[in-house]
Amino acid sequence: MSQNVPPVVLPLFAGKADCPHYAKAELLADYLQANLPDFRVHKITQHPDKWEQWLHDICERNGWEHRRSPIIWRELLDRGGKGLLLGGVNDFLEHAQQYYGITSMMLSEEMLDIAEENLQAHIEIEKEEEEIKSLIKPLQIWITSASAPVCYQLIPLLANGEVFGMTTEISIHLLDTDQFKEVLCGIVMEAEDMAFPLLCSISQHSEIDEAFIQADIVIVLDDVLLNYEVQSLEDCIREVSEICQVYAPLIEKNAKSEVKVISSGKTFVNLKAMMIMTYGPSIKPENVIAVATSWESAAKAMLARKLNMDTAGVKDVIVWGNITGCNYIDLSHAKLHGYDSAIWGPANFSRPVLNMIYDSEWIHSELLSARSSLSSRVCHSVGMLAAHAVATVLRYWHHGSPPGEIVSVGILTEGQFCIPEGIVFSMPVRFQNGSWEVVTELEINGTTQEVLGRLAHELVQEKLVALKEIEEMHPYGADEITSEKSLSQEMEALPADWLQPELSGGENAENSHT
Repeated sequence: MSQNVPPVVLPLFAGKADCPHYAKAELLADYLQANLPDFRVHKITQHPDKWEQWLHDICERNGWEHRRSPIIWRELLDRGGKGLLLGGVNDFLEHAQQYYGITSMMLSEEMLDIAEENLQAHIEIEKEEEEIKSLIKPLQIWITSASAPVCYQLIPLLANGEVFGMTTEISIHLLDTDQFKEVLCGIVMEAEDMAFPLLCSISQHSEIDEAFIQADIVIVLDDVLLNYEVQSLEDCIREVSEICQVYAPLIEKNAKSEVKVISSGKTFVNLKAMMIMTYGPSIKPENVIAVATSWESAAKAMLARKLNMDTAGVKDVIVWGNITGCNYIDLSHAKLHGYDSAIWGPANFSRPVLNMIYDSEWIHSELLSARSSLSSRVCHSVGMLAAHAVATVLRYWHHGSPPGEIVSVGILTEGQFCIPEGIVFSMPVRFQNGSWEVVTELEINGTTQEVLGRLAHELVQEKLVALKEIEEMHPYGADEITSEKSLSQEMEALPADWLQPELSGGENAENSHT
């Protein structure tokens, strides 16, 4: 036979921290709690400056009519706690007298003294809470062109803790034009519904002047549609420059001094990084990089399919040059780990890729001819590959890349590998202790050096067009190369491990936006 258990009464007392009437009700409630087994008290104090708005909001939410401090209501825990308004201090005194035969005889002077103590205690508690919050500063991440599919795929990767660590909280800010407000609203709501423990907040922004406030990381996803029937390549380059001319000063003005800028997307990845550094001279060059990991991953997958092995076992594929333009995918340093062959070794045993591909015809023909499909897969993906690339680079930047492995990123050149200074050029690096360093000990043969010179020429030309120092781009060796056909003939003479994708997002590219 079940026993009737009396309900636990939970009165809630809320008032201005300096209110003497709240002090009187509070002390009576404390006495009742100490002497009645089923009486529990919950107190809420508000700073005098915030009290009126707080009282208005809670009354409106619950349909109550109450205008003064304190406000007291009663919750019955076993009934779901809807709340029954008791009223103010006089109502509570009458309630206590009627139900418990107890009242308060506190004098006005005592009430004022306790009210003053309450105010000081409230101020101290607020101060402590602010200090605690200041110690837990979430990383502020801004993503431009945030309606792009890659952003949708990127948010879960950033928020699940694998990129920045399981103890690092983040706040994500999505920036795009008014045209995409509804798209951003949907992304924000969906991310909030997923309730990531490390995602403190996610918000949408369309006011450009408010962009990048307190940013720790800026991820630039803006793309310019390449459609040569509408505009020339040079016009597209100038459009990219104009976008960066807006972003860079705002990053300088609003972001933190150590802000990291990641350039990604389907078009002009190197150029965006270059122009952000140009128009934002106070942004540290070593903190601006262009992501090439998508091309690395796609090339590794192509090799793994050829060799019938796990893609994760292909290491040290290098992407040189213009990431979303003419680039050179270099297999001369690539290695295979865990390859099923006649020779076995320990877990760290590796074999050179070029030694394992005995079909040289495949390298010379199929691998070269596959460059268009490789470009298409990277540039027309739904965003999963690009999002993974950005997340991977950020994870390496914060926690270091795997020991001994090479990662390709676009960085500002300083004459490494005889590449001209002052352009953003993809090359091999290693990440360690929150920074990166170029793997300069790699041996580069004469043929590869020739290739790097050709790639650098294109990037120099892009930079000059962007800065309006020249009107149109001139091909490498313009005196001898006068047509697209002759340029293709020149490409045929390049090394076997050369892949030159078409300019990303050509006439058949899916629509993109700035």
